[in-house]
Amino acid sequence: MGEFFLRFLIGGLVVSFFAVLGDVLKPKSFAGLFGAAPSIGLATLALTISSEGRVYASKEARSMMAGATAFLLYACLGSRLMMQLKWSAARAAILSLVIWFATSFSLWFALLR
Repeated sequence: MGEFFLRFLIGGLVVSFFAVLGDVLKPKSFAGLFGAAPSIGLATLALTISSEGRVYASKEARSMMAGATAFLLYACLGSRLMMQLKWSAARAAILSLVIWFATSFSLWFALLR
């Protein structure tokens, strides 16, 4: 549990740091490059392969794909609520987050456990 929390904390800090760095740098096209969470995922998979083996890393990769699917739904729903229905960002994010959790846990229950 401690290693999981540490990975979560470090990953969140690294992604946040690079997102801020990308926002500060000019041109703004760097924002997408530095805010790219897939690089963190690939680094994590490489570490997992070296420490736990390929079978365990493949399970981790499936979990990442399920999380990415849930996030895609979150992003699509959030943008639709804000752009088409004129919801505030906070309201759209909160509802989308509920949908993200439901999707994540549903995918875990159906495919990953």
